[in-house]
Order: sequence, then C-alpha cells, then structure tokens
Amino acid sequence: MNEMTRKDFLKGTLALGGLIATSRLPALADNPAIFPKRGNFERLSINKVHINAGTTEPFSVLHISDTHLTDAYPQEDEKKQKLKAVRTQTFGGRQEEALRDSIAWAKANTDYLLHTGDLIDWVSQANLDLVKKYYGDAMFGSIGNHEYSHNMWFDKGSDDTVPNRVQTHALLGKYYPFNVTFASQVVHGVRFISIDDVFARVTSEQVELFKAEAKKGQPIILLMHVPFYTDFIFGTNAKYWKYGSKFRGWPETSGEYKIQKEDPTTRDFIAYLKSEPLLKGILAGHLHITVQDRFSPTAMEYVVGGNYGFVGQEVSFT
Repeated sequence: MNEMTRKDFLKGTLALGGLIATSRLPALADNPAIFPKRGNFERLSINKVHINAGTTEPFSVLHISDTHLTDAYPQEDEKKQKLKAVRTQTFGGRQEEALRDSIAWAKANTDYLLHTGDLIDWVSQANLDLVKKYYGDAMFGSIGNHEYSHNMWFDKGSDDTVPNRVQTHALLGKYYPFNVTFASQVVHGVRFISIDDVFARVTSEQVELFKAEAKKGQPIILLMHVPFYTDFIFGTNAKYWKYGSKFRGWPETSGEYKIQKEDPTTRDFIAYLKSEPLLKGILAGHLHITVQDRFSPTAMEYVVGGNYGFVGQEVSFT
C-alpha cells in the first residue's frame, strides 16, 4: 500500500464530509465493573481555570456543585421513600461516591473545597446527616434550590412560601456551618462572598451587605447557586438540555431568565456588579454543565457541572 500524503488525506477527508458525525459514533455506557483496578480519581472529570485576583499568596480550590444526595432512613415517611427510589435512579446512585472522590481530590491536590449548592436533592434527615458526615464544620459555599425542597412534586410550590423558607432556613442552619443567606470570609487577601439566590433573585438586604463588604477593599469572588444570565451561558444550557428535559433551566419567556431581567433589585444588583472593579470572578452551579463566560470587565463567570457525574472544577488563584 502506497504511503498517503497529507494532501491526499485531506482530500479524502473533505470528500467524506469532514469530521465524523456524532450520530455515527458508537453508544457507550459507563460500567465501573469494566475497570475494577482503576487508579485513584480516574472517574473524576476536573476542569481547570485560573483567576488573577490579586492574592497575598497563590492558592487553589476545588469547586463542586449539584451532588444531589438522595438518601432517606427506613423510618422516614412514604414520600421520602418514593423520592429516594425515583431520584436515586435519576442521578445514577453514585452521588455519595462522587462526593467522596471529590473530597479526596481536594485534599490531595488543592487548598480548599467549595460547594455551590444542591448538595442534597431534598430535605430528609438522612441527607442532612450526610452533610454533617462529610463536612462537619469545615464547609463553605452556597446552598441551592434543592436545599429548600422537602417533598418536591408531592407538595409542589410549597417550598417557595415565606413561612416554609424561614422554617427551612432555620433547619439548614443546624447542618450548614455558614449563614446560608449571606456569608463572607477572606482567604489570602481575597474575599469570598456567598449569597442565597436559589429563586433567581436577591434581596435588598443582601445587596446592602455585599456593598458593605466591598467597601473593605479586598478583591471579591462571588459564590452562588443560580448563575447570572449571559447570552452564551443561556445558549449553551439550551443547546445541551433540550425542551422537556428535567434539567433544562431558564425558559425564554419565564422562570429564572425572566426573574433576573425583571426583578428590580436583582436587575440593579447585576448592573452594579458589572461596574464593580473588585469583583474578580463568580462561581456557580445549577445547570449541570461546565461553562464559562465573561461577566464584566474584571470578572469571568464559571459554572461547574453536576458533581453527581464526578465533575469538578479546580480554580487556581494568584
């Protein structure tokens, strides 16, 4: 057989239509039994990004989100048992394994670990005990909309009522070692600020607290669950999660996209952040995909994929 030249190869490739169409690729399923002797962390998919925030010394964090733990004790009620069965199937049943791998990775390769919400899929005593088991008093990040969920579709809409949110907030405070509405801490000269934006809006109290922290003059990294809308992030989410998918967010004419555009406090806060030079980055989750986009002249927004799928994001800071 004669040796094919690069020119001949390109001719042949172009004649066949260029790159191989994804529809022609084989269907593959993940089966951990196929690789019983795999090494540590080989199941993890770790995206790596860098933020030049102006630190006093370099450091790194593992940013994860959307683990969606789906456990319930046998003595918990029938709704919890149904949720455990259905939602464990939804997320693959390996969420706790993924969380353990992520924690081990963080310990071996980074300085800190951040979780930006939906650590649990709904409130059950078993799920809350898992929060304590894995994090104790050493956790920081933000909560997600599922931390407010008690019975999901069994009591649809009840989680967003003010009395239920207040009651749930008090309960979460017993298990999450930071103020889930607003929290701030400084690491190597960088101020990490966590806000609860799980219903796609912020409050005037959160805005005032944020501005008070900004007056202290340190560079800021904002942690939250629901990302701020950009054309690229919206388009990527819509392309990945098709209509009808339970994971698709931001419907074009309603939902989170509309709230961020029309809620006056949230809209004004976004406009303020775009002009705040101290903001150096935003870390978020919620969409179950890894995507990033420019948010402001000084800050990128980094959305990390679902940790239930063994996904994380290593962020190095200088």
